[in-house]
Amino acid sequence: MSTAHESDGALGDLIDPELPAATYVLEPDVVEPLTRRIVTSHAAGTHRSTSPFTGAPLAAYPVSSPADVATAVERARAVQAGWARTPLRERTTVLDRLGALVLQRQSEILDLIQMESGKARRSAFEEVADVAIVCRHYAVRGPRYLADRRVPGMLPVLTGVRVHRRPVGVVGAIAPWNYPLSLVLSEAVPALLAGNAVVIKPDPQTTLSALWVAEVLQDAGLPDDLFLVVTGGGDIGAELVEHVDHIAFTGSTATGRKVAGRAGERLIGATLELGGKNPLYVAADADLDTAVPGVVRACFSNTGQLCMSIERLVLHERIADAFLERFVEAVRDLRLGSELDYTADVGSLVSAAQLERVTAHVDDALAKGARALVGGVHRSDVGPYFYAPTVLDDVPADARCATEETFGPVVSVTRVASDDEAVRVMNDTEFGLNASIWSADVARARALAARVESGTVVINDGYASAWASPAAPMGGFKASGLGRRHGREAVEALTEVQAVAAQRGARLGVSLDSLYTLGGEAPSRALTVALGALRRLRLP
Repeated sequence: MSTAHESDGALGDLIDPELPAATYVLEPDVVEPLTRRIVTSHAAGTHRSTSPFTGAPLAAYPVSSPADVATAVERARAVQAGWARTPLRERTTVLDRLGALVLQRQSEILDLIQMESGKARRSAFEEVADVAIVCRHYAVRGPRYLADRRVPGMLPVLTGVRVHRRPVGVVGAIAPWNYPLSLVLSEAVPALLAGNAVVIKPDPQTTLSALWVAEVLQDAGLPDDLFLVVTGGGDIGAELVEHVDHIAFTGSTATGRKVAGRAGERLIGATLELGGKNPLYVAADADLDTAVPGVVRACFSNTGQLCMSIERLVLHERIADAFLERFVEAVRDLRLGSELDYTADVGSLVSAAQLERVTAHVDDALAKGARALVGGVHRSDVGPYFYAPTVLDDVPADARCATEETFGPVVSVTRVASDDEAVRVMNDTEFGLNASIWSADVARARALAARVESGTVVINDGYASAWASPAAPMGGFKASGLGRRHGREAVEALTEVQAVAAQRGARLGVSLDSLYTLGGEAPSRALTVALGALRRLRLP
């Protein structure tokens, strides 16, 4: 494996070929302008991230303290009201510029994403494309989502009611390492559209990507202090929950329960995207020419480190052998690599901890009788955290990878005799984030999808067509989360609803209060007549 790369972006020579494990991958003149954006008093020490591709030190940056979190939220709150008063057209213009800038400067962020997360460049580009789509969507559809609504009042003509959406204030987001661009801006874009300020706590491994977002937002015209970054581990994330008006969290179900509990105690909103054990069903009538490459992408994009990634293949027994013969061959042909270009299909796992988890799941399954049709090995010849894309057959029900989220390039196989059995297998999990059905009959697949307990079901695709449809809400059933990102639902979660009811007839002396001046039973008789008339006219 090469230890020095020439980037197509602006980051220059990255690693000293003579001492690759002792040289910082990123030059200080690249890192320092980004780390200046961290809200920190420099009293909590520093964090050093490492390159998943080589294990070499990547960058060092200061960590925020709990007091710094409070300061960040105070700064954001001080400017939020002014942003909420900014005309909506100006807010959407900033978001539109943001999407354009991310496309124009993609080489910069692609390099950062790859070096921080270890993913292949094609998977990194999915994040760039996602941000461009989301920004454009909210720039165009946002005004419709935030528009005032007129609803029927108590008495037609005399009572008018309008429903308004007001920003909640400061939105906090705890973002994971696996999609450091997409998942930061998936929370920030609808929040900023709605007139909120945002404070982000990225994962320590992918902090530079979040800081790059802060830089590009400023270049897009976002006023200062409306998007702030605090850094650190779980204690800083917990502190963020204590100060903001809404918290968005993406991560494990165990941590999500804690975040939800504290948000409930504080009576603030929470949007939680949590774990998954996502199934994919290949029906008996599926077109294998289309299904095989699509299922490969569904299982191994981003090295399987994707919340919507498929970990359970459910195959109709009539096509199982034919499908697996072609699928295993395609998986074996996947190229692993660490180059900052498009030559690799699959990148590295992000860390030693992630490698340990994947290895433990596979070894446990093999020890209990499973068979590896392909993979099942640590590819240390490519890099310290690379693991071969793996397909396991005959996985017993008590294996860890049968029920726990692996979050790596590992998929298990189950054969079924009918669609009904497939639905039972797909639903046999505590999770319900994403599912996929492959069939030549889309109507039939839609009928099956209606029976699957999952927030998203994708037909003849693994995940991309759902995620890349930003008008559609994304989120999980069961232990996979609360709330939704994308679409109208994301904006509604980040706003408070205010109803304003007006008695139009008051200036003419015709109102509910004037009715009550009649005294005795007269008001009740008059209202009885009016309510009966409304019922006969079928008015709401």
